[in-house]
Amino acid sequence: MAPLALTACSSIGIGIPLLPGVSLGVGVGSGGGYSVGLGTGFGPVGVGVGVNQSGQVLGSAGVGVAAPLGGGGALGAGLGQSAVLYDPATGAPVAPTA
Repeated sequence: MAPLALTACSSIGIGIPLLPGVSLGVGVGSGGGYSVGLGTGFGPVGVGVGVNQSGQVLGSAGVGVAAPLGGGGALGAGLGQSAVLYDPATGAPVAPTA
């Protein structure tokens, strides 16, 4: 899967519910980069699309767990992977290769 330009870094972020099942996410990676995106999920599985500070469009998928907190919030942790779908530096979509 390396040709998909998969990234391997740690990050931390928050999700802000917009509608049932849809959230706005904001994250900061270990390298200092940031991203914003929309995500959805069912049970422990989630998918999303976002844009990072370089303008790259990223697709992501992951699994996680969460515990409810007082006041309707939740605290969770997950593990996922993202791939660059479009890179403005090249001006073209990033095509997966087999």
